[in-house]
Order: sequence, then structure tokens, then C-alpha cells
Amino acid sequence: MTTPTTTPPASEQDTSTASGRDATRHRALSARGPRWIFTGPGLLYITAFMTIPLLLIFVYSFFSRGRFGGIVWEFTFENYGRLFEPVYLKVFGTSVMIAGITTILALLLGYPTAYAITRLPPKWRTVALVLVVLPFWTNFLIRTYAWIILLNSEGPVNQTLVTLGVAGAPFGLLYTPGAVIVGLLYAYLPLVVLPVYASIERLDRQLLEAASNLGASRIRTFFDVTLPLTLPGTMIGAIFVFVPSMGNFIVPELLGGGKTVMVGNLIRDQFLEARDWPFGAVMALFVVLLLVALFAIQAAISRRINGKQATRV
Repeated sequence: MTTPTTTPPASEQDTSTASGRDATRHRALSARGPRWIFTGPGLLYITAFMTIPLLLIFVYSFFSRGRFGGIVWEFTFENYGRLFEPVYLKVFGTSVMIAGITTILALLLGYPTAYAITRLPPKWRTVALVLVVLPFWTNFLIRTYAWIILLNSEGPVNQTLVTLGVAGAPFGLLYTPGAVIVGLLYAYLPLVVLPVYASIERLDRQLLEAASNLGASRIRTFFDVTLPLTLPGTMIGAIFVFVPSMGNFIVPELLGGGKTVMVGNLIRDQFLEARDWPFGAVMALFVVLLLVALFAIQAAISRRINGKQATRV
């Protein structure tokens, strides 16, 4: 004899379904709440100190400078045309050249440094990373003034060269484009070491072992496996050096003696001395767009490398 099965009334089914939906909705809201608690302050900070200033700069770029500074609210594209005047194109060319040389030197020094750090034991690896970021614990102006002491005619560098007989008289190292490159390289070299180190550290060691088992030498393994797979991190480091180097105005002013004018110096002068805010806004937008373009190129290359890696797997 079988016991007949009884089904709950439809009203009870509807009630249980509604309560289940309410519980699911409550869990979703409770999970979403902590996210806003942690992300809200960051989003508010970015909006207040990055998004709104960029929008203001974008708006200012379409108006004119007043006779005694300030902004005349007359719509114009004249500021964008001034970017292509020969005097400003020369400054842009100088900035790209100095920032490019600084970036290349940073990559040549930073990549081997990061690679060597990944080969250290974990204990010494931490010590090496602390030494890399240690200069950031000192004020940027103090570090720049230290280079003035090192590079002047009576400084340790020139005195060492004269003592060793390399030079009969002190070199004019200070207030030159070379001094600017040295100062920028010293300031931004850690920004190459850290992302390259992170890329090498995340590298799948099985790929290196596979290359070695297939008979590849260490040099070929580096150029065929390590370097291509760490290229995205290397490009991020290059961007972190190139763009700040173009926008830096402290190092060209102090180590260049005002003789080497870069984009950062132009932007500062337009806002603080010439009081031509609309044209300064245009040059600032140029640097921002350059940064966006470089990151877009880096992202495209990263997707391509990851796609090739996934296809091989």
C-alpha cells in the first residue's frame, strides 16, 4: 500500500519562492555593500582630484587668455593651432629625445637588475627590493640637489676624474642635457625595475624547463621565452619612465640650469608666469593623450602575446 504524496498549496509555494528571492536579494545587497565601502573612497578621490581637473583643463583649452591673465569665455580653436608653431615643436622634439634616451637607459639598466633580483634567495630578494625603492623615502628635491653637488666642477665626480688623470681640468657636467638625463634616470629607474621584476616573477618556470629540455641555450631561452613573455611588464616600465620624464620640470630647471626646456617647463610657465591657462591646458592635454595612447599600445601588445600563448597551450 503506497502512501499518497501531498503537494503543498500554491499559496505556500509562492510564499517560499518569494522568501527565497528575498534571501538572494539580501545576500546580493550585503555582498555589494562592503565593495562600496572599500571602493567608494578611491572613486571619490579619483573623481575629485583627477576626473574633474581633467574636465576643467579640457574646457579651458577652447577659450582665450585675457589681457592680464585669466580666461576670456570666447570659444576658439586657436590654442590647438599654436601647438604646431616651430618654437613649441622644437621643445616637444627635445622632450621626446631626452625622455626617449632616459627610457632606453632605464630599460638597459633596469631589466638586468630585475632579472638578477629574481635569481636571488627569497631573503636577499626582499632586501634588494627594499634597496630599489629606498630612494623614494627621500624628498625628490633633496635627491636632485644632491646631484648638483655631485656634478659641479668641484664635486666628487670631477675631482675623481682629475685625480685619476682622465681629465686635465674639470668637465662641464652640470647644466647640460646629459645632467638632465642622469637626474631623470636616477629618479625613475625603480619604476622600470619593479614591473619587470613582477613580470619575471610570474613567469611559468615550466616553459623555461621545456626550452632547456629541447636543447635551447640560456641565451636563446631568454630571447625566445623570457623576453617576449615579460614584454608587457617591460612596456609598462617604459611608459612609467617616458611620460613622467616628459612632464618633469624640476630636473631640467635644477640640473639643466634652465637651458634645457621641456614640455613640463612649458606647461608650468604657461600657468604660473605667462598666465595663459588655455594654452597651458592644451599642452597638458597633449601629455595626457600621449599617456593614453601609450597604454593603449601596451594593452594591444599584451592581448596579442596572451592570445599567442593561449593558442600554443
